[in-house]
Amino acid sequence: MSSENSPVNSPVDHAAATMLPADAPAVSSDEQRLHELGYTQELARSMSGFSNFAVSFSIVSILSGCLTLYGFGMNTGGPAMITWGWPLVGLMTLCVALAMAEICSSYPTAGGLYYWAAKLAPSRGAAWAWFTGYFNFMGQVAVTAGVDFGAAFFANAFLELQWGFAATPAHTVEIFAVILLAHGLLNTRGVRLVAILNNVSVWWHLAGVLVIVGALVLLPAHHASASFVFTKFVNNTGFHSSFYVAMLGLLLAQYTLTGYDASAHMTEETHDAARSGPRGIVNSVLVSLVAGWVLLLGITFAIQDYDGALASSTGVPPAQIFLDAIGASGAKLLLLIVIGAQFFCGMASVTANSRMIYAFSRDGALPGSRIWHRINPRTQTPTAAVWLATGGAFLLGAQDLWNATAYAAVTSVSVIGLYIAYVIPVFLRLRQGDAFQRGPWHLGRWSKPIGTVAVGWTVVITVLFMLPTLNPITAANFNYTPVAVAAVLGFAGVWWLASARHWFTGPKVQGSPEELAALERELEKS
Repeated sequence: MSSENSPVNSPVDHAAATMLPADAPAVSSDEQRLHELGYTQELARSMSGFSNFAVSFSIVSILSGCLTLYGFGMNTGGPAMITWGWPLVGLMTLCVALAMAEICSSYPTAGGLYYWAAKLAPSRGAAWAWFTGYFNFMGQVAVTAGVDFGAAFFANAFLELQWGFAATPAHTVEIFAVILLAHGLLNTRGVRLVAILNNVSVWWHLAGVLVIVGALVLLPAHHASASFVFTKFVNNTGFHSSFYVAMLGLLLAQYTLTGYDASAHMTEETHDAARSGPRGIVNSVLVSLVAGWVLLLGITFAIQDYDGALASSTGVPPAQIFLDAIGASGAKLLLLIVIGAQFFCGMASVTANSRMIYAFSRDGALPGSRIWHRINPRTQTPTAAVWLATGGAFLLGAQDLWNATAYAAVTSVSVIGLYIAYVIPVFLRLRQGDAFQRGPWHLGRWSKPIGTVAVGWTVVITVLFMLPTLNPITAANFNYTPVAVAAVLGFAGVWWLASARHWFTGPKVQGSPEELAALERELEKS
């Protein structure tokens, strides 16, 4: 890795990068780079590098992904796969993050992945951008649904323990709707509030992990053996192949380690974006990798009754593990810590999702783009895009009312959608080889091997997480991930062939630097 001290100067669309008039107001290097990429500074650039990292770290949210899919992990591989699957997936994910970060440094814009694909494709850049954008859109909406539905699961478990509010699918969906509404409202208040809350989220997560692990280590009278934690394999799926079940169990870790592209989508609102964006991507994965493993080990060692946790009336095995280990009062406190972390995570997910929708609509790629691209002049936030993000997430998550495996499917959709969008630009960057013009943060000679591992791993998990998770397969447990992926791909493909290929040219350049600077002055006056 390298973070050179030279100014941001990797060339893209240099024909548009002419000099500003002598009497024009000075612009920052971030604004100048954005002008070179063809965009005006419409969003408020008020986030620090730490805030940029905080958005991705909040979306990765080890207290969300690790715990909401912990019960899934207990059935598909058990303690052995929970313990060893995490570092394996973490190392593979780090390769993906490193490869993405290098590209982010060269193209620090809110469009992120689909913009990168357009610029890196030697030919048919518009088509690459179109499909990358739709996979990213699908993954972002699914992540928001998965995170906020997980928060609803845990909130319902707390409400049942405290006030007897039964943990039923209908109640969980109602709580899910309330959480999404709250996140939508918070994200329409302005980026400064979101940045502050994301900064708080980092410390909430780290302190929360210490409190939870500390309580589970110090308070229980009994702990599971090391042999149980590191070698106990459990298969409650109905499949006979242990290898197949073990591979399914990797979803716990892979779903958790998603969403770090948020740092790229927030670069138009971040200072020193060509360095801060890449660092945010990589550091969010690194910190999550270490803290998440500590959390999983702490919970697994605290298991008192494995089958009892799976059969809990709350429907949330970690809640029962807390109850068995430290009692009702302590369990409720730990649940509140988890719910708070999940709430922060969902808020950051809506933020990143709305910025991707805003950028994609800025280039006319979504139905109703004129609506989703609108910026609230008071808050400088894409308010309409925020509500599209929350509304789409609700429609996806509400499937839980009639499908017992809906949550696992939602998490699979998020993983597949996001990771395909992650590695399309990486694949195109590999094809460019030395012709790729690096930004100030890059991987040097490690670009090719790291990028190759990233692409190969994504091919594996894309196939893996579309496979059945329970046997025998019924209408109630059918993994509808392939249906959701096919629906989005089919819609994007049909629209592309029937219409978009005639008018979608990829990311649109909004004007020359002089025109963009003039537009920004008008925005400041309004």
